[in-house]
Order: sequence, then C-alpha cells, then structure tokens
Amino acid sequence: MTKNMQWRVLVALGVVGFALAGMLPLKEKINLGLDLQGGMHLVLKVDTSKIPEEAREDAPNRALEIIRNRIDQFGVREPLIQRQGRDSIVVQLPGVTDRERAIELIGRTAQLEFKLVEDSEDLNKQADEGNVPEGYELKTVGKETVLLKAQSELTGDTLVAAEVKFDQSRFNEPYISIEFNSKGAAVFADVTGKSVGKRLAIVLDGKVHSAPRINEKIPSGRASITGRFSVEEAGDLAIVLRAGALPAPIYIEEERTVGALLGRDSIESGIRASLIGLCLVLGFMLLYYLFAGIVASIAMLLNFVIILGMLGWLHTTLTLPGIAGLILVIGMAVDANVLIYERIREELATGKHIRSAVGAGYNKAFTAILDSNITTLIAAALLFRFGTGPIRGFGVTLSIGIMASMFTAIFVTRIIFDLVTTNKHFTKLPMLQIFKKTNIDFIGKRWIAYALSAIILVGGMSIFFAKGEKAYGIDFTGGQLQEYSFAAPIKVEEIRKTLFDIGIEDSTIQLVGEKNDVMIKTSEDAATRIKQEFDSRFSDNPCEILRVEKVGPSVGRHLRKSARLAVLWSLIGILLYVGFRFKNVAFATAGVIALFHDVFITMGFLAVTGRELNLTIVAALLTIAGYSINDTIVIYDRIRENMKFYRKATMKEIVNMSINQTLSRTVLTTFTTLLAVASIFFFGGEVLRDFSFALLIGIVSGIYSTIYIAAPLIIFWHAKGRR
Repeated sequence: MTKNMQWRVLVALGVVGFALAGMLPLKEKINLGLDLQGGMHLVLKVDTSKIPEEAREDAPNRALEIIRNRIDQFGVREPLIQRQGRDSIVVQLPGVTDRERAIELIGRTAQLEFKLVEDSEDLNKQADEGNVPEGYELKTVGKETVLLKAQSELTGDTLVAAEVKFDQSRFNEPYISIEFNSKGAAVFADVTGKSVGKRLAIVLDGKVHSAPRINEKIPSGRASITGRFSVEEAGDLAIVLRAGALPAPIYIEEERTVGALLGRDSIESGIRASLIGLCLVLGFMLLYYLFAGIVASIAMLLNFVIILGMLGWLHTTLTLPGIAGLILVIGMAVDANVLIYERIREELATGKHIRSAVGAGYNKAFTAILDSNITTLIAAALLFRFGTGPIRGFGVTLSIGIMASMFTAIFVTRIIFDLVTTNKHFTKLPMLQIFKKTNIDFIGKRWIAYALSAIILVGGMSIFFAKGEKAYGIDFTGGQLQEYSFAAPIKVEEIRKTLFDIGIEDSTIQLVGEKNDVMIKTSEDAATRIKQEFDSRFSDNPCEILRVEKVGPSVGRHLRKSARLAVLWSLIGILLYVGFRFKNVAFATAGVIALFHDVFITMGFLAVTGRELNLTIVAALLTIAGYSINDTIVIYDRIRENMKFYRKATMKEIVNMSINQTLSRTVLTTFTTLLAVASIFFFGGEVLRDFSFALLIGIVSGIYSTIYIAAPLIIFWHAKGRR
C-alpha cells in the first residue's frame, strides 16, 4: 500500500471514528423534537401597549424571567425559553401535552389584589340598578354580587411565599396560604386594623376568589385564598403567585402542540419508512450494479453513520421532517455513485483497462457531482435561514447528508476501487444495463412538451389562485388546526353538527388516515371548547388530542413573506451559481425556468388534490428546486463537453446527443430518489403525507423538465445569440 493510499485510508477511518464517537450512545447525543416526543411550542407576544411607555422596554425581559420561574417550578425537563424579536418570547415544553393547564400557567397575569367590599346599602342598591358609582366596581363571588372599591389596598408585589395547604374542616379542601414581606405585612396589618368588621375581597386577575370578613387586626402578614380549587389548580396558582405577576398581558401568537400518541406514532412511522427506504435503495443498487452496488451500499451505510454522528456532535434536535430529510438523503446519496458508475461504464466501453476506466470515471463525474450538490446545499441553507422549528431540522439534516454523501461517494468508494483494482485478477466490472445506446429525438418533440406543460401549468395554477386563501394552510393565513383521535370511527356529519351547536360555523372538517382521526380547521382558538363538547357529547366514544397548531394573523403574514423570500432567493442563488460555473447566462436562465416549471407544477397538483400550501410544503418546494437542477446540470455538463468535441455539429444535434448519453443516469438517479420518497409517502405517517406527495410530483416533473424544458431552451438561446 502506497503512502498516499495509507493517508487516504487513515482519513476515512478517522472520519468514521469521529462520527461513531458523536453518535454513541445515540439516546444521549440526539434529542427528539417536540413532534416526536410530544410537547408544546409557543410564541408569546408581550402586549406592552397596556403599560406606561417608560416601562415598556424592559417588560419582555421581566416577562421572560417570570415565565421561566413558573416553568421551572412546574417541573418541565429541559424547557427552552428565549426572546424572539422585540417583544416576543419562544417557549418549548418537551413532554407537556396538557395544553390548557400549560397555557393557563404561562399566560396568567397573576395580578393579586386585596380590595375592600363596600357595605353601604344605598351604594349597593344603586350598583344593582346598573349605576355603578365612580371609584367602585361590581363583581361576583360565588352566587353573590359584591361592590368593591376600585383602588387596591394591597397587591401581590410584596408576596414572598405561596403554598398549598388543606382545610381539615372542609373535607381536606385545598387552599393557598400566602405570606407577605415586612413591608407588605405592615400594610396588611394597617388595612385589617382599620377595617375590622368589614369584608376584604381577594382578587386574582380580576376574579374575586373569596371575600372573608375581618374579625381582627392581622399583624402576621399571612392570609389564605380559597375557592373550591382542585389540588392541581391550587398547585398551579401557588406557582404563578410565587413567580410573580407578569408586567404586561401576553397572548399566544403561534402554538404547535403534539400529543404523546402522535409523537409515538411519528417515531414508529419514521423508523419504518427509513428502514424500508434503505432496503429498497440498497436492494436496487446491489441488483443493478452487482459488485459496484456493494461498494455503493457500504458508502451509503457509512453516510448514515456520519449523518447521525454529526447530529450527535452538534446536539441537534431530531424532528419528523429531519427523519424525512434522512430518508431523502438515502435516495440522493447514491446519485453520485450512479453518475460515477455510468461514467466508468462508458470508459470501459472504449476498451480502457479497469484501473484507467475507474480513474477517468471519477474525474469526469466530479464536476457534475460538485455542482449538483452545491445547488441543493443552497436550497438547504435557505431552509435553515427562513424556516422555523422542524423545518430547520430538515435543512440541517439535508445539508449534513449532502456533504456526507459527497465524502463517501467520491472519497471512500474511490479508496475501495483503488485497492481492488490493484489485484491483477480484477479485470472486469459487470453491471446490468437497462438503457443501452439510445438515439431518441427528444428535441423534435419539444413543442408538444411545451404545449403539454402550458396546459398543466395554466390549469393547475388557475385552480390554485381560484381557491384564494383556501389554498393556504394556517401557517400563512392564521387560524387553528386540531387533530383528534376517537376510540371508534366517527362521521363528519356528527362532528359538524357538534361544532354548529357551539357556534362554530366556519370550520373545515376532514377525516385523516383511519376513520377514527379527525382534523378540524377553525379561524378562532376553539380547541378547549371543542374538546369539552366532544367529551360531553361523545362520552361513549372518547377522544384524545393528537395535535393543536395555532398561528396568529400577523405571524401568518410574516411566514408567508418569509416563504416567498426563501423560494425566490433559492432560485436566484441557483441561477447565479449555474451561471458562474458554466460561464453562460443561457444555461442558468434555462435551468431556472425549468425550476419555476417544477415548482408551479407541484403547486398546481397540490391544489387539484385538495392539499394546502404550508411551511412543510415550502420545504418540499425548496428541496425540489435544489434537487431538480441536479439532472439538468448533468446534461449541461455533457452539452459543454460535447460542444468541444463536436464543433461541426448543430446545437440541436449536440443537445439531443447529450440527453441520450446521460439518459440512463437521469432515469436511475431519479428512480433511486423516488424509492426513498415513496417510502415516506406510504410508510412515513399522515403528518408527512402531503410533504412526500409534493416531492413525488416535483421529482417526476424534474426529470421531465430537464429533458423537455431546460435542455431544449439552450437551443433557443443559442439560435438567438447567433442572429
């Protein structure tokens, strides 16, 4: 073994060892995202308009600390709480699926006030008649109506302790015992001393919990809040009181809640789809390329190890779209091997020795592999830049996978071939061949293809635009999406009548997967009301919340703008890179027109099949843009090569020749990727169904547009340039 070979082997072993160190033990190195383990993702808006202008700047920071204290006492494992933008706070709660309780705990202002009850009969009578005197407010406590002084005697600012205790005289009923600091205790003693015989109302966030009579001065600085609490309610109330009141009201701009059941199903579906996709791709490569397929399979498995290792070193959170990215990379990883093997086949056909053919195959395939992978990386980088949450996880996994596949396909497999070809008895590299030398006149049919594309594009996009806002998911329009799983099948008509009876008339209802699962889309936050009504009306058919997603209108507009920018910058980035690499604006422009074709074709099919455009679909569109250009670059690379060798041939002849020469490559790389995407579509679960459907359409459209749009347009620009 030469020193050069020793060095290369050591590098390969070092990378694999580094990956294994980052990967193992897997459970400790890679965290599961909320969509896989269940949990909540909230974006909270601090409404600073409700407080004086001089106190607004620091309000989000104070709100963040108070929310962090509440969540820490709530006992959530590894929560994420951080500021976002000027006045928003991101909260992620892994494992928390009781959304009503969590939202109440986080969002409660917890403004505690002590107010004296007015005992004047005349003022009470006047208030009961609807004329509340100035400086007073009418409240209810239980079934009683009381008139309170609007001015608080004492607030919760001086509170130092709040804990749950139990009243033995009331069948162990829980209550909250509170204690003030010395300053608060002095005020409390003064108020109770002056008001013996009167009633003092305990008001929390505008609600009167109790209004006990003051029998004597209370110098201890202790009081109690009663109100027929459950143990859980009392515990949560004690938490928010201890953490302190929020400086300003907050409301939920965005919510993504995934139930534990859906999380478990997503993990199972993801693992199943990954294994099936891996087996399908490995099986095809072994069957079609024989020994070379074994080499490609080794590279693919190493690729898998490197991806998991890097995710481990980066302590990345693995999401469901991230698993989809992993499966997609399995299919895309063999693209480079296919390009190399088909080049080696061509070199062997010229009579070259096996070692020379291997070297030439790798050298000639390198530029096409590099260019096609960089264009996909551009799309992946923009997914991370403009995406949110799980979509970023997809972008990270895709980026790592692309770089890992280049390393294994170009560097590792070359080592194996170089070692094997040193054996004098290794003189042949048998492979199956479906596409032998073809001579199809693709260019002659381009006008038929243009007409067909125009019909499909106009038809599909007309349906898309005709749908208006209904073409978009809640990510872009705002609203709430809820998914429920019932114990037994249920009819849409029953669900619709239930929602109508509680005043929800603008809902969209859809059975998902099995007839037991129902997805409901509403324009308002109605999940709590709907769940309560389901529990009451369908007590013999209980349901569980699988997920709740809520997006406010302003967030929806922001996400729509970000999605447009992501797609636009992706196409611009690919345009600039292809133009730079080929030193030809015509090549770049034709390629990007083909990408627009694929993106719009996919959007049209989504509209025709009743699917909505959301963030996950945008991730699919960006992936399509990045992947679709791969085959185009392979053909462009061959066109550029043939232009040097066949100077007397017409551009039409060169383009036709190049398409035929690369046809097997184009079909095989598309087929292996389709195998991986099909495994996501059929076995990856309902959550990824629309995502994988978009990829299937985009990849099929990509092979079509490469042959019939991108390549023929080169002829048009070439002819135009010669005028």
